[in-house]
Amino acid sequence: LLLGNTIIDRDYLVTGVTQKEFEQKHPSAQLVGRAFPIYLIDKQEFSFPRGESINEELLSRDLTVNSLLLDENGDLYCHPKALEDLKSKTLRPASQQSFMDDPLRVFRAARFAARFPDFSIHPSLIDTMQQVAKAGLLDSVFADRIGQETVKALSAPRPGNYLRLLTKSNCLAPWFEEFLAAEAIPAGPPAYHDTNVIEHTCRIMDKLAGDPLAAWMGLCHDLGKTLTPTSDLPKHHGHDYAGVTIAKNLTKRLRLSNVYVAGGAIASKWHMIGGQYTQLRPGTRVDLLMALHLSDTFNAFFSLVKADQGTDYSEIAKRDLQTILATTLPPEWQNRGRESGIRLRELRAGKINRKPK
Repeated sequence: LLLGNTIIDRDYLVTGVTQKEFEQKHPSAQLVGRAFPIYLIDKQEFSFPRGESINEELLSRDLTVNSLLLDENGDLYCHPKALEDLKSKTLRPASQQSFMDDPLRVFRAARFAARFPDFSIHPSLIDTMQQVAKAGLLDSVFADRIGQETVKALSAPRPGNYLRLLTKSNCLAPWFEEFLAAEAIPAGPPAYHDTNVIEHTCRIMDKLAGDPLAAWMGLCHDLGKTLTPTSDLPKHHGHDYAGVTIAKNLTKRLRLSNVYVAGGAIASKWHMIGGQYTQLRPGTRVDLLMALHLSDTFNAFFSLVKADQGTDYSEIAKRDLQTILATTLPPEWQNRGRESGIRLRELRAGKINRKPK
């Protein structure tokens, strides 16, 4: 609000009632806090005071730029560094203890780095996040809460910053443990890549800003490279298929929706093939397009291919998909089980040109 931005999140501090009275008045409220009582009502957060005074409450918040309270009279209460950090555009922890008390704030901080790419990261934030990870506190966070923070970060202007900050602060384990070694793995031969797997992934995510599903697919597309034997580097033969299972595992670990599960797996399996779309055999194009159509990932996938390999095949592929969906089995070939499926694929492949213009 003070930055002139549209209000997206509304968080409320509950005073004057007990937790039991609050639950009785709001039976639909979902308790999500472990160490401290925090409730969700219609996706809005209601928390009870963590300190005995306003100053203690402000110090118990996540970031200084978030440590402001506006009461019903319009009076503003601020953390001592809040206005200074807003002016200088700095992300700083309200206190180290507040992160220790609520480790989810590690992911909130990373999400804020994605949401406000023009803000700098104060060294104390890196240190605080590292201390939380070192203490083993990240294991205790609810998976679905991390998933929610992740999706919000994927919707931000610079989604790659989410992964960058988690990497820099040693906070990848246990939730994003697939990327633990990624910073030391070259993304590919120098002729094609000038960075490591983690930074390449972040760059692709940034190119896909504005589409959370596409950004997630960007996050997952090169996961298979983390499994490449050292002797094969900097090449990553077969990394596309190698990453399918770990992409699924990562998505399910964060309790993301089924479209994200499918999207992550498809991104890994098909992104290399999708980058050669016009050179594919008709049958392969049918397989790819039907997988995208049935998983509702068509647009996100071709956005990923463009971000990763530079060519936009979406219009060509869209025409092919329309042709495929308009092609059906004649009555005499229907209801024959697997044989019908094979015949339908052949008919559809025959309807699309081998090398579309």
